[in-house]
Amino acid sequence: MYIKDLRGGETIRSIYMCRGKRSAETRNGKPYDNLLLQDKTGTLDGKVWDPNSQGIADYEEKDFIEVYGEVITYNNNLQLNIKQLRKASEGEYDPADYMPVSERNIDGMYQELLSCIRNISNEYLRQAVEYYFVKDEAFIKAFKSHSAAKTVHHGFCGGLLEHTLSVVHLCEYFAGAYRILNKDLLVASAICHDIGKVRELSEFPDNDYTDEGQLIGHIVIGSEMLAEAIRSVPGFPVMLANEWKHCILAHHGELEFGSPKKPALAEALALNLADNADAKLQTMKEVFKDKSGTEWLGYNRLFESNLRKTSV
Repeated sequence: MYIKDLRGGETIRSIYMCRGKRSAETRNGKPYDNLLLQDKTGTLDGKVWDPNSQGIADYEEKDFIEVYGEVITYNNNLQLNIKQLRKASEGEYDPADYMPVSERNIDGMYQELLSCIRNISNEYLRQAVEYYFVKDEAFIKAFKSHSAAKTVHHGFCGGLLEHTLSVVHLCEYFAGAYRILNKDLLVASAICHDIGKVRELSEFPDNDYTDEGQLIGHIVIGSEMLAEAIRSVPGFPVMLANEWKHCILAHHGELEFGSPKKPALAEALALNLADNADAKLQTMKEVFKDKSGTEWLGYNRLFESNLRKTSV
């Protein structure tokens, strides 16, 4: 049974991927295991309250496991209390069923992004963007399948593409509403703002930070990748190159959020606003996913607020 279809009070036996495993102790010193279970529809917290019982076989993170237990509601979220667990054998599951994936058509989104690239009138910027998005097949494959984050927002296959396309469209709106903005520079920056994430995060099923991601981060990686693309275009103007790289380096807006520079250009500010808006609204969408009614969902650390859905 897919995670999105689970309801409190059900007893289930299903196969999931063990996305995470952590041993802990209760207040009384009794050991238990915290699990994060995953399929393509989402994730579910699991608890093995008696990990040393005969019904619990050996397993590790990233294993596909068959679990038997009761679905309960705890702090307004579903949780699985696991009574039996075994490692599933190959042939019992299709790995594709356990990778969370965008609800939108990935190839369709990429064609839409290519259309945005073709509309860049500045030949230097367009050629540099095409260096990755048209000519680099390995990059294209990685970009289409990558997530935009480990957990917070767009943490699914195709998430990086979906997020990028949303940021591009927001920036296109900004460029039409505010004439001070250089549309070509802004759109090119939006398309490339998160290219470093193909190296910051590993591919599914891990979707975890690489050594390069931990040590350098996607913003600086992206700036380095941009510099490589710029060098591939003869005569690329130095000032334009610096402005473009600045937009990438400043797109998180604040030093404490990982940006090496704060926005000094209107285009960098617009990119930061678009990126932040899409990330937060998508996060809110994922918080509200499969929630019905208007119950308060509790304090959310990202938004620093107690959250609930509207009544309509």
